[in-house]
Amino acid sequence: MKNLYSEDAFTGLEAAIVLIAFVVVAAVFSYVVLGAGFFTSQTAQATVHTGVSQASSSMELVGNVYGIQSGTNNYLKYVNVTIALTAGGTPIDLSSMVVSYNDNAGGHNPNLTYEGVYQNGATCPNSLAGTAGSQSWCIAQKINNQTGEAMLDDNSQMIIMVGMPATATPNTQMTINFQPAVGAVLPITRTIPGGLTAVQPLY
Repeated sequence: MKNLYSEDAFTGLEAAIVLIAFVVVAAVFSYVVLGAGFFTSQTAQATVHTGVSQASSSMELVGNVYGIQSGTNNYLKYVNVTIALTAGGTPIDLSSMVVSYNDNAGGHNPNLTYEGVYQNGATCPNSLAGTAGSQSWCIAQKINNQTGEAMLDDNSQMIIMVGMPATATPNTQMTINFQPAVGAVLPITRTIPGGLTAVQPLY
């Protein structure tokens, strides 16, 4: 007996279902790939912006580092460091900067106390130097910038006074790190000479 029903229609329907399934899977896959691409590009953009911000907010040392002795003590009371922005740098707020100290004689302080700006002849407080747990630092002088703010901007320099602990004795190697809120850290490593005078450059 002849079959009155043709299977051609069912074969076409099956092919359509398979085609739709492939289209749906391809669309989902494309969406996932595009989403990953957008996320990667946004991450790369954020990384570039962060890198530019870090590179443009950098400080550099200007001139010598001077160690100051007080009285007959056989250690430095504080050091004077002059800093400025690197060429083309963006202004840096030094009031949010972290200053740390370390030496090979056991002196260590990860965060010295910020004492503020002492401009127009005012000097930093006498408590600037002390034990490793009570060291502090201040902005002793601003050059080409007469404002009372702690903003280091273009063409200006700032003399930073950093208090020393009692371990800052002759022949001691010390490192002072200046870490701004945004930007690269400025490490300064010097060795205290074998004989101390009232004022001496440190190399």
